[in-house]
Amino acid sequence: MSAPTTPPPSPASKPSVTEREARQVAEAAREQDWRKPSFAKELFLGRFRLDLIHPHPLPATQDAQRGEEFLAKLRDFCETKIDGERIERDALIPDEVVNGLKELGALGMKIDTKYGGLGLTQVYYNKALALVGSACPSLGALLSAHQSIGVPQPLKLFGTQEQKDAFLPRCARTDISAFLLTEPDVGSDPARLATTAVPDGEDYVLDGVKLWTTNGVVADLLVVMARVPRSEGHKGGITAFVVEAASEGITVENRNAFMGLRGLENGVTRFHRVRVPAANRIGPEGAGLKIALTTLNTGRLSLPAMCVGAGKWCLKIAREWTGAREQWGKPVAYHEAVGSKISFIAATTFALEAVLDLSSQMADEDRNDIRIEAALAKLYGSEMACLMADELVQIRGGRGFETAASLKARGERAVPAEQILRDLRINRIFEGSTEIMHLLIAREAVDAHLKVAGDLIDPDKTLSDKARAGAAAGAFYARWLPKLVAGPGQLPRAYADFAPPGHPDLSGHLRYAERAARRLARSTFYGMSRWQGRMETKQGFLGRIVDIGAELFAISAACVRADLLRTTEDHGREAYQLADAFCRQSRIRVDELFGRLWTNTDDLDRQVVKGVLAGTYTWLEQGVIDPSDDGPWIADAAPGPSERENVHRPIR
Repeated sequence: MSAPTTPPPSPASKPSVTEREARQVAEAAREQDWRKPSFAKELFLGRFRLDLIHPHPLPATQDAQRGEEFLAKLRDFCETKIDGERIERDALIPDEVVNGLKELGALGMKIDTKYGGLGLTQVYYNKALALVGSACPSLGALLSAHQSIGVPQPLKLFGTQEQKDAFLPRCARTDISAFLLTEPDVGSDPARLATTAVPDGEDYVLDGVKLWTTNGVVADLLVVMARVPRSEGHKGGITAFVVEAASEGITVENRNAFMGLRGLENGVTRFHRVRVPAANRIGPEGAGLKIALTTLNTGRLSLPAMCVGAGKWCLKIAREWTGAREQWGKPVAYHEAVGSKISFIAATTFALEAVLDLSSQMADEDRNDIRIEAALAKLYGSEMACLMADELVQIRGGRGFETAASLKARGERAVPAEQILRDLRINRIFEGSTEIMHLLIAREAVDAHLKVAGDLIDPDKTLSDKARAGAAAGAFYARWLPKLVAGPGQLPRAYADFAPPGHPDLSGHLRYAERAARRLARSTFYGMSRWQGRMETKQGFLGRIVDIGAELFAISAACVRADLLRTTEDHGREAYQLADAFCRQSRIRVDELFGRLWTNTDDLDRQVVKGVLAGTYTWLEQGVIDPSDDGPWIADAAPGPSERENVHRPIR
């Protein structure tokens, strides 16, 4: 495309927004309605709707057959064509590996067959990511970023037929895509987005800089979020575009390097007067954030998929190593201090797979709204996988800290335990950090309360608005609160189907989850009553509320999956044992979290933070050398032509 013959209007300066305005932007991007049932939403309201997830949903026979056939081909490719050690050493995925995955159809796993894709279900897409990610986590990230948040998913949900016809066949077989939202000074607060898309005739002209563009270094197609200025005929707002990566004015200025995922093609991309046809706009102006968040509702399931794969590998290595390594006359596995770690890894891997498969199958069936379930799966999976990898490193001792290359050089098995710990760490940040996920899920968890009582705590509402809200809230809570007093969790024979002869009794864990769900709802109500409009600032409290919900979801999923395996005569008794172990471990964590809702150091922590920022404790920093250089904390991202070499490297 040629450059504009006349300069477009000057890009708007970086938006300056208040905290309230930023929250309003995020709120406007939320899906406001609940048109389908949600197990997790009901859970946070104190309603334990086991009927929404039990019996466990199953894939259609033809979907399972197609998925298994592809997994067999993919496994052979991973075992024979992927050299994870080489990728880690060279910090680069060879082109022939990516091209081999293209030939297999791996770029189009989630794309419909009518566009040249494989049309796999979410369940089998996740199994494929777990498999590839176990061979090379950087490759798993490449495929996930391409299909879960790159061009295919937003086009599937929001694209026109013309856009699908034009781009999906390319994404299915040849073209790698990337998703560009983050900027050097914009992370989880998109209201401050500075990249602009200025209307100019039949085009938009993009100017700005995007940071941490996963796949951006090698991408052929980009999904770019940019701010359209409001003008006559243009609603404006944050808007999504499909952009050709080879367009004039696009420069990949840097290939970023990280502590893990060394093969990740992640960079900094600058746009300078890049012309994008209006036909490439996804959805209407101003719908960009809603498109991004909706895309992530199922897209987030790709990360826990790779976390499950990591857990499986950690369990395998822990089993083999602790059985072979002897200390004080017996294998180290039989020393309680090590054995408890192995039990944690085994039980947690079982639960994570249960959460993932349940959420994925519900996504495939499309009977339930899984926005909270997917978010919980991402949050819980990324946190627990890091803990499992850390425990594996500890089990391996000095060998866990030693690199695989060093182990191999001195004649031992090259086990990349320290690498998996580094590779997994980003999952607590990718696609919504743990802290942001806590707030996102908490917002959905209190949605019902805000709908009936939100005006009571909104300082901008009039007295008449508050009076109406008070009447509505009174009616709602008069019906809701009494239901939180008693439930099936107090009946000794409730959930008796989960106590079959010859198996551990899981019914008690489900009764516990039902009681805890009601307690969780009461705690949320008490918090709202106590803090009202300040509730949104109580991030410690909200985080613990969400963590309790995540544990209860995992308990429920583990029990339901164990019963599925029992009824299908596939490791049923062993599955019940793992579910029982996980639920007992999880209940200890839940009880601790409930205690920390009201007994914590949150207020004291805020005082210390004020002191730190005020310089009160700078004396504590004395006696060390800071190896950092004196560069800026945040790089300059002013729009303009690039002064750097273009390191864009399309796969050949």
